[in-house]
Amino acid sequence: MPVIHLDDLHWEPGRCGVSRDRALRDADVQAAAHADTWIMEGVYGQLVNLVFSRITALVWIDLPEAECIANIMQRGTQYGESQEQFQDLLDWVAGYRTRAKNWNSFESHSKLFAAFPGRRWQLSSRNEIAAFVEHVVEASVAAKDASGGSAGECPWPK
Repeated sequence: MPVIHLDDLHWEPGRCGVSRDRALRDADVQAAAHADTWIMEGVYGQLVNLVFSRITALVWIDLPEAECIANIMQRGTQYGESQEQFQDLLDWVAGYRTRAKNWNSFESHSKLFAAFPGRRWQLSSRNEIAAFVEHVVEASVAAKDASGGSAGECPWPK
């Protein structure tokens, strides 16, 4: 199943902090969502909204900002970003729950999540994430065994 990283579609390749042309980015996101199966990951609420009608299951990983910041600090700078850009990223993550009227905020993500009519999960801890992944893997193996080798539809937790 293809995995689409929204960061890869939002930013210019090899140009840290430089956004792609919005029309091109939006077209690429919509094209990716027209595949039969896919997983999209990223914090871009506006881009999720573009493909909202094609989503069959929604998983919101909603970890505390302190945990996200610790992860970013541990991985360090990426893609040639400067220390100033790195600090801007940390500040941006720190403001996630207080940012208002912004597609990439807790407020907007909450609204998208609440409006989603299909199967959805909000995972707010590493333990919840691990349990979710474990269930999906176990159910996928069981479905593959039962079908004689083809996993078929993704067996999301109920």
